Amino acid sequence: MTTTNDRRKFLTGMTWTAAAAMLPWEARSVPVPTANAADAGIIVNALGGLDDPNRDSGGGLVPEFSPRVLSEAHASGLTAVNITLGYVSGPDDPFEASVRDIAATDARVRAHEQDLLKVLTAGDIRRARAEKKIGLIYGFQNGAMMGKDATRVDIFANLGVRVFQLTYNPANQLGDGSMAPENRGLTPFGREVVARLNECRVMVDLSHSGEQTCLEAARVSKAPISINHTGCRAVTDLPRNKTDAELRLVAERGGFVGIYFMPFLNASGHAKAEDVVAHIDHAVQVCGEDHVGIGTDGSVSQIDDLTAYQATLAKEIARRRAAGISAAGERPDTYPFVVDLRGPQQFHKLAQLLQRKGYSSGRIEKILGLNFLRYAETIWGS
Repeated sequence: MTTTNDRRKFLTGMTWTAAAAMLPWEARSVPVPTANAADAGIIVNALGGLDDPNRDSGGGLVPEFSPRVLSEAHASGLTAVNITLGYVSGPDDPFEASVRDIAATDARVRAHEQDLLKVLTAGDIRRARAEKKIGLIYGFQNGAMMGKDATRVDIFANLGVRVFQLTYNPANQLGDGSMAPENRGLTPFGREVVARLNECRVMVDLSHSGEQTCLEAARVSKAPISINHTGCRAVTDLPRNKTDAELRLVAERGGFVGIYFMPFLNASGHAKAEDVVAHIDHAVQVCGEDHVGIGTDGSVSQIDDLTAYQATLAKEIARRRAAGISAAGERPDTYPFVVDLRGPQQFHKLAQLLQRKGYSSGRIEKILGLNFLRYAETIWGS
């Protein structure tokens, strides 16, 4: 839901291994294609951030990666996260803003090389885990920076962008977003960009897209596509959630679906952990257990003072509405996170809830990270 600036904005916990050891999972190992036993315990957030929402971002393009955020990210067991870079909306030139953002993030990663690792291949996710670092996957959430030149894909791929979401909520030159009433699908230029993304081995992400845009992209793409952060419309009928037709087609073609921790999971706008589990369970029923994961659309560190945050949230929602980028279901009283599934224990708590649902340890490991790892290997290589 949040835009670039909003995303920039942990209480020490158990390690993933220690937490998993305390869960009453059955002792079994379920192999995932192209993954091996050594990958067990990998946690990948297909869309999230390393923002500190309790600190002023200072208007910078990228987060400062505060000591608290880094400490809590390590404690959470997080292996890698797809972070949003580049232009999402606003008056800046989309191409220039995106290049600047990548450069600034590269500098931040270099400044914290003991904690962070830039992910270019699936092997880098494994390397991040081996070296006890957090892997950063560079991703876009709007294709506006393409202008009218599909060869710009090559520029961004060479700069390390590995996830390319075609649209945000409105329509752009590639296709219609989830809030575009016409639901027109991909444009001819959008098809050209998808083909170029395939050639450059960049993930084609259809989060935020309109239904026809998603279905057409899944059909024309030569590589499997992803929906890195979404919910299921059959469970909660809101535009930001995906229909069963979209989920099924993406899975049938070898793709990946990440379920978010967002207000759109409940019609009231006040989603709870049980809603996250319900949407994951529905996605598994539609897609199969090898194609579903998590893309929380939030940070690991939680907001400490929710009362004070209300004023900030009201201003942000007003700004989004004025800019024409808000989605149905977001209001000043709907938090862009799940209140009882946040902070550094969020992944461990989700694992426990899935276990109580009857999920095996092997299936839970797939959802927490191995399914994304398998999918990443098909797109980026090992």
